[in-house]
Amino acid sequence: MTDLPGETLAVYRLLPSLGECQQLHLDSVGVRQLMRWQSADAEPPALLSAEWMGERRWARSEFPSGRPGAPVLSRRLADGLGDALLSAGRLVPVDIKGGKGQEYFLYLVEQVVDCLDLRRSSKPKRLDGEVKKPVYRVEALPTNLPAFRLPQFPGAVQWNGWAADRLVDLTGDQIEKRLTWSQDPAAKLHPDPWGF
Repeated sequence: MTDLPGETLAVYRLLPSLGECQQLHLDSVGVRQLMRWQSADAEPPALLSAEWMGERRWARSEFPSGRPGAPVLSRRLADGLGDALLSAGRLVPVDIKGGKGQEYFLYLVEQVVDCLDLRRSSKPKRLDGEVKKPVYRVEALPTNLPAFRLPQFPGAVQWNGWAADRLVDLTGDQIEKRLTWSQDPAAKLHPDPWGF
């Protein structure tokens, strides 16, 4: 499942929509372990703990984490993307407090791809490497992968357009797509894709 020939390439940041859906609050110990793994050669978490946040009457989001480097998917979303997900990483179980029978997974994106055009992109921030305005080298963009990370900004997952579109198709209005880059020079990029 890759971008089709002639289709405009695009890269997104995905996060839960601000609608009336419960979201997961991820345990800080697991998040710190994940961040260490993303920025060094530490071991990744084998399990992540979390609990639901929001009104009890609200539906539970199927894409319930807004952390840039910690996308969480319901079993239905993981199955909806199938083996394509595993081409870029692996699924780590999320243990939800009081969530017996609820299957959610942290999508641990292992593929780090050096595809940024450093001359034309905004300079990575010193603290975390955030690239506010990326420009990709089209020939190096891993369009066959659903998602990837950048060596300059390892703490954030970049989603290829086809995967972002598929997830939105599966969830409707539960996911916000923020366009960070497009091959189409007339496309309207999000002004602050990594902000809240």
